[in-house]
Amino acid sequence: MATAIDYSEGIDPERALKYAIQHMRGGRVEIIEGVIQGGDESVAPTWDHESAAEEVRDQIKPRVRELGCVTGSGNLDFPGSGNWYVPDIAVVPRDLAKGGSALLPDQTLLVVEVTSESNAETDRVVKRKRYAEYGAPLYLLVDRQEGSVTLFSEPGHLGYTKADGPHPFGTSVHLPAPFGIDLDTSGL
Repeated sequence: MATAIDYSEGIDPERALKYAIQHMRGGRVEIIEGVIQGGDESVAPTWDHESAAEEVRDQIKPRVRELGCVTGSGNLDFPGSGNWYVPDIAVVPRDLAKGGSALLPDQTLLVVEVTSESNAETDRVVKRKRYAEYGAPLYLLVDRQEGSVTLFSEPGHLGYTKADGPHPFGTSVHLPAPFGIDLDTSGL
């Protein structure tokens, strides 16, 4: 018989949930607006999804190294909310990547999400809003269903105040400082 958890003893439900998902088996596990997604039931990314992420990663990698940063798909925490994301790519300072724990969106230089059939609307709307609210300076949305790329910048509590795009695949998209490079989207 299940028993109720008594939260009056100081158990923080948000912290407990985020701890639990870090110890789940299976693939990538996220909490999106309080709902656990992924794990053993998750569908592995398709090769075209991975190819799009790799195309972006390969183009930004030289500049990322110059900046003393790394690219990865590490955990991002959104304290005070029911959100815990694992982006397709995040660019973070090398020193912060050695900590072993989740980072905050405002500790990134760039976050990239590549849409899939199952998550396109989440990446377009929910994640874009939360990344902005928590200060991720640049959010690059590679929308495979729409065949476009949009760069969001200037985050605020109500969302990003600047959007460059959507640009159809094949268009060059400028990643501003600290990157200062043009991203060729023809291979996406």
